[in-house]
Amino acid sequence: MEDKLKLAVGIAGNVISVLLYASPILTFKRVIRKRSTEEFSCIPYVVTLLTVELYFWYGLPIVSNKWENITVATICGVAVLLQFSFVLIYIWFASPKRKRMVILMVVGVMMVVSIIILVSTFALHDHHHRKLFVGSIGLVVAIGMYGAPLVVVKQVIQTKSVEFMPFYLSLFSFLNSSCWGPYGLLGHDLFIALPNLLGWPLSVCQLVLYCIYRKQEIHQEPSHDDTDLEKNIAKENVLFQKPVINKESFSL
Repeated sequence: MEDKLKLAVGIAGNVISVLLYASPILTFKRVIRKRSTEEFSCIPYVVTLLTVELYFWYGLPIVSNKWENITVATICGVAVLLQFSFVLIYIWFASPKRKRMVILMVVGVMMVVSIIILVSTFALHDHHHRKLFVGSIGLVVAIGMYGAPLVVVKQVIQTKSVEFMPFYLSLFSFLNSSCWGPYGLLGHDLFIALPNLLGWPLSVCQLVLYCIYRKQEIHQEPSHDDTDLEKNIAKENVLFQKPVINKESFSL
């Protein structure tokens, strides 16, 4: 019964994870349309790329025991393709300074993942130690993934605007951690449960922050109808203003 419940939660988690990892599509649609990354940060996408690569490796039979974490491996495999595509788009439209920074970050991610794969494959010879090694690193990075969108918190507070804080990324992070936390507990796997249980309050903080400054933005933003009305009144004042006659111009 517990295995069936775990599988059901894992399938639900996969559906929500697809929404989470695909949510930046709206952001990058805007980037492509404007041909600029504007003030969007690439850190959340690079950290997410590192996380899904680690957990894809963690879910494979080389690290996990047989296919006990097949749902983790499948969704992370899809996520690797999506996140890598987003990072490439960001690099293409970023300014030269940001382009160099993101390329260095991606190269660093590839080197870290390669080292972890080599060590876990050749230096460790049983599933227990491989899971302990890869899972410990994945745990720390996964917590960073949930907290990565917080890098824009300072900008949101200063500008009182959530324009560059993607709502759906925060929302699906919350739903994702709500599924994968119980999944890890059902499978007695703390390397899956713990980062999601810790990521849940971080996602809640992001949603609360969004709600606070989204409301302020709505109150402060003037409506188009009011603006048009003010313009029309100004025009009418000019048109119906009585002309001033210079009496001196009629003197002899």
